[in-house]
Amino acid sequence: MGRSADVPRAAGQTGGDDTGCTILHVDMDAFYASVEIRRRPELRGKPVIVGGSTRGVVAAASYEARRFGVRSAMPMGQALRLCRHAVVLPPDRAAYSQASAQVMAILREVTPLVEPLSLDEAFLDVSGAQRLLGRPLAIAQTIRARVAESLGLTCSVGVASTKFVAKLASARCKPDGLLVVPAADTLPFLHPLPVTVLWGVGERTAQPLRRLGVRTVGDLAGIPLDTLRRAVGAAVADHLHALASGRDPREVEAQDVEKSISADHTTAVDLTSEDDVARELLRLCVEVGQRLRERAWVARTIGIKIRFADFRTVTRVRTVADWLDSTTALHEIALDLYRGLDLDRPRIRLVGVKAEQFRDTADTPRQLTLDEVDPAATAALDGVTDAAQARYGVAALRPATLIREPERGSSAHRHAG
Repeated sequence: MGRSADVPRAAGQTGGDDTGCTILHVDMDAFYASVEIRRRPELRGKPVIVGGSTRGVVAAASYEARRFGVRSAMPMGQALRLCRHAVVLPPDRAAYSQASAQVMAILREVTPLVEPLSLDEAFLDVSGAQRLLGRPLAIAQTIRARVAESLGLTCSVGVASTKFVAKLASARCKPDGLLVVPAADTLPFLHPLPVTVLWGVGERTAQPLRRLGVRTVGDLAGIPLDTLRRAVGAAVADHLHALASGRDPREVEAQDVEKSISADHTTAVDLTSEDDVARELLRLCVEVGQRLRERAWVARTIGIKIRFADFRTVTRVRTVADWLDSTTALHEIALDLYRGLDLDRPRIRLVGVKAEQFRDTADTPRQLTLDEVDPAATAALDGVTDAAQARYGVAALRPATLIREPERGSSAHRHAG
């Protein structure tokens, strides 16, 4: 993946001939930080960092913090050295998931051809929506207005003839911008950009390109294909040459169903006791269970991830007989998987939980057993917790085990795909 940070910014709105530009890339602006600022208006205009302790990483940074050089995925210790007066907030992953679902719902009102890339960005193919909603530029303006009015958040939208160029366009017009790259102007737009914006140009690929004198996308487009193949291999060369020449045949692939829901957490200090690990598993099961219930899904496959202080990582997965969505059931399985590792004096820096293999709750009858806790009571408790957290934040109502522990930082990563 190319580095969008290398795309020169030109914030604002830029129109142009949108003929044939039916691909949109919608990218929320500083998403996690913006969600936090939305419910804490007193933080508007201040440098805000969403992330964890000095052992964690930056999950998101407001644009005020970015002016000091703070970037996503940067170690928190480094970020705080760059911006010592930043307001640091722990991630509220349930809030971001809920806001993401609202954003994606708005996009799917425009077209069913929505391809989410993450919680905060997606591609759209609006070729079939033009008759009802107007030209691509007008559709992009409508999306930005709906997101702002309905959610109180801003997004940047790139409009182009290909996915690759649309994504570059949204990066260029951030924050809170809109940029159309006319199909006829694709090469003039691409060729001055650093070659590192190309998907597939990381540091390893950039080295042989630099030896060829390639610094910009235009430089790469001008290199004979045979020369490029000898430098980086045939497959990579063909891919990069096509992008540099404005060719990107990939279509928007609608993704309506997530294949997994997971959450993990890098701890502030290494965990060494089973009680501490059990507490961390419970925290993660609260989130995974809530996200299942938001979607009215039940899962049948549960897994855990454990990363040790030396960065060795182990995973365990179990497929169970019954379908489930309750936090209690998730935690019981996750804890049993952990105990099955039979660890002796471990030092654990990261814990993760995931759920897979989904069905709709309404289509899934449950087989009750004589010794089972009343499922209606469990569902009621989960429902009350979900509602309280959705309205007042993750700290509003949670298991007593989590309330009693001191507030800690987190590098909190979320995954759905």
